[in-house]
Amino acid sequence: MNENQKTIDLAEKLWTRLRGQKPDTGRHPQICGDIPMSIGRDGTWFYQGGPIGRIELVKLFSSVLQRDEEGGHWLVTPAEMARIEVEDVAFIAVEMQNEGEGKDQNIRFRTNIDQWVELDDDHPLRVEHDPETDEPSPYVGLERGLEARLNRAVFYQLVELAEEISDPDHNMIRIGVYSHGKFFEIGRMEATE
Repeated sequence: MNENQKTIDLAEKLWTRLRGQKPDTGRHPQICGDIPMSIGRDGTWFYQGGPIGRIELVKLFSSVLQRDEEGGHWLVTPAEMARIEVEDVAFIAVEMQNEGEGKDQNIRFRTNIDQWVELDDDHPLRVEHDPETDEPSPYVGLERGLEARLNRAVFYQLVELAEEISDPDHNMIRIGVYSHGKFFEIGRMEATE
């Protein structure tokens, strides 16, 4: 059996479980351990070391993907759950749209699996900085504990919309964007007098 057939068989099993049986009350999925599936830093999904080329399969697997409190990623069906390796995050934000301006602005992102997510209280922005280079890595929250990292072009678009807000209590200027009435910080700098 070739790798593509194994991937298709696994997808069919997951699909059958998703569409079919519901777990019994009080019953939890059986933990199956690790499976040879991973997601690279660029958002490419792999099975047994080879890329999964069909976006339909990636979308199917992503529909049952969850992240636990320790940062582990799991494919969870009503009957089984299996851990997969994720290099950074499961998704990449590849497009951004905004409507309105200032505090009335609404921003949304499209992921590499064509999922749209609003930048809001339920889907916040966070930015990590590399301790050696100080290069930013921006992420937007998704459902089920998952996140999407903004690709460089999308991050630059977001930065173009940025505003500065003075924070005199901390002698800082906060740099960020408004979306759905909330300010999301991209960065900060020390205020100069």
